[in-house]
Amino acid sequence: MRTGSRPRHAVTPPPPRRPRNGRPVVLAAAAVVGLLAALVLVAVVVPGARHLLPGEAAPTTSEEASPTPEDTTDLTNPAKRDRALQLVSSAENSTLDWRAQYGYIEWDVEGVPEENRGYTAGLIGFCSGCGDMTRLVEYYASTAPGNRLERYLPALREQEELGMGNVTQAGLGRAFVDDWRAAADDPLFQAAQDHVLDLVYFDPAVEQGRADGVHALGQFIYFDALVMHGPGTDARSFGGIRDAALQVASPPSQGGDEVEWLDAFLDARVAAMQAERAHRDTSRVDTGQRQFLEQGNLHLNPPLRWATYGDAYRIP
Repeated sequence: MRTGSRPRHAVTPPPPRRPRNGRPVVLAAAAVVGLLAALVLVAVVVPGARHLLPGEAAPTTSEEASPTPEDTTDLTNPAKRDRALQLVSSAENSTLDWRAQYGYIEWDVEGVPEENRGYTAGLIGFCSGCGDMTRLVEYYASTAPGNRLERYLPALREQEELGMGNVTQAGLGRAFVDDWRAAADDPLFQAAQDHVLDLVYFDPAVEQGRADGVHALGQFIYFDALVMHGPGTDARSFGGIRDAALQVASPPSQGGDEVEWLDAFLDARVAAMQAERAHRDTSRVDTGQRQFLEQGNLHLNPPLRWATYGDAYRIP
């Protein structure tokens, strides 16, 4: 969970789509001339038209687009998961290359003493003062005993107890930073980050999204909120944000409208962000998630265009 700015990532726009062509079919017409006239058949070519079979409904004058396969999938679809992580990375690291963030680590990203979460590192901004970094290193130790980060577990547990605003660098410091960056080359450490990301943030977002009856966009909105605010029930946590939204709207699973529900959730999310000095820039919501919602892109289908903290991004 972090806020900050990293180097920009250039995105190349895709070529324009070619229009779909209609397919011509042949119609037959008949006419009788006089009592003894011969039957004459005339073939006429009409693009996009044909005879109706008995009981067949007449076609509409405008073609409706068929649902795409992506409309039937949620955020667990590999392409959509990758898309979600690119969106989060644009806000967390100012780049779409989320896979390059395993070795990222920084002290006091917020720059606000009372909101200092300690060291912020890795794919999703695991924090030494939040507990998720401790869980990560514990899991890494279970899959790679004796790894270079295991010796920092006592210090990480102490920092977790101190919590946001009270954390220090005691027992960590420069050596911890160097070891974190070195460990980032270990496939087992990368797998550990993927595992804890899913366990603490991604999977709960998808599960709550399914329970609320929202599609991929709503699941991503939940995911991004969990990344920044963490799980829990206090007013600034994911649970508190959802409770605030429930005061003004209902999710689809309770008979509510999906767009209205997600709009209420984003309103509550913005209020929680503005309660902290480090998160008062709400562009990741205003010119990203809410923009997708206003466009009716409930399935989070590409292309996507958005801006976060002044930088523009595009996923073709």
